[in-house]
Amino acid sequence: MTDRDPLYRRHRFPAEIIAHAVWLYFRFPLSLRMVEDMLAARGIIVSHQTIRLWAEKFGRTFTNQIRQRSRGRLGDKWHLDEVVISIRGKKHWLWRAVDQDGFVLEVLVQSRRDAKAAKRLMRKLLKGQGRSPRVMITDKLRSYGAAKQEIMPGVEHRSHKGLNNRRRIPTSRSDGESGS
Repeated sequence: MTDRDPLYRRHRFPAEIIAHAVWLYFRFPLSLRMVEDMLAARGIIVSHQTIRLWAEKFGRTFTNQIRQRSRGRLGDKWHLDEVVISIRGKKHWLWRAVDQDGFVLEVLVQSRRDAKAAKRLMRKLLKGQGRSPRVMITDKLRSYGAAKQEIMPGVEHRSHKGLNNRRRIPTSRSDGESGS
């Protein structure tokens, strides 16, 4: 990305600084003020509001570029996990799939935690990735095994309580900026 890119026209900061700020915000579970502080430590004075505007404007573009670069190079070991979340006071399940490098493959919110929900996640994964994994690692929820037998019967399935913990993804981010 260069300064001549029309996407960055009329911005005070170079494209590299904007890209770094947006990358920090989306790649790590950091608040806008934390990104502001990290940039300030490097001598770059920018407000958290500017970082928020950059994230809104450039976030989708960066995401699309990352997806294009990673097509066909994602890992062949998938970690599937689910976690309970509350939406408007009702219990829902956030189903996630991550490859061995930590790249998020799919995220799905469902109101149930059964084989039908696991099948839906696996179908979305196969449709989005275009290929099956070599190994699928899950927790001990039996719904994964039932869904795998029907959707991906040839895939090795490792079901273990501790294997999946290393791929846990933060479920919330502290976007609510509070004055500190």
